[in-house]
Amino acid sequence: MELPKVGPLGEYIRQQRQQAKISLRQLAAQAGVSNPYLSQVERGLRKPSAEILNQIAKGLHISAQALYVQAGLIDDREPGSDVLAAIRGDVTLTGRQRQVLIDIYESFRKENRADTAQPTQPAEPLGDGPVPSRDGITPQTREG
Repeated sequence: MELPKVGPLGEYIRQQRQQAKISLRQLAAQAGVSNPYLSQVERGLRKPSAEILNQIAKGLHISAQALYVQAGLIDDREPGSDVLAAIRGDVTLTGRQRQVLIDIYESFRKENRADTAQPTQPAEPLGDGPVPSRDGITPQTREG
C-alpha cells in the first residue's frame, strides 16, 4: 500500500491556515490537537487521522473532502473532479469563496443531470414530399 501524500497535505493545511489568517495555536485549539502536533503535520512529519482532518477542515472552513483527497485517503475521480480540484487548490481564494464556487458548480451539474433525465419529446414528423436542394428548388420545379 502506498503511503499518503503527507508532505503536500501539510503544505496545503499551512497555506489554507495562512490564507484564513488563523494562527497555528488557534487552529490547533479548534482541531483539539496540540500546537507541536499540528506543526509536525504542517511540516509533513505526522499523518493525521481522518477525524483530525475533519476537525482541521472545520477550523479552516473548508471541505473535509479536500483534505481527504490531499491526504490520499480518497480519490477525487468523480466527473468534474478537475474543476473541483482546481477550486480547492486555489490558494488565492478564501475558504468561503471556494465553498461558494463549489456550491454553484454542483448546483449547475445537478440541474443539468435533471434536464438530461427528463424524456425528450419526439420531433415533428417530416413530410413525405421532396426535399429542396441547396438552391431551394425542388426536383419538380426544375426545368430539364
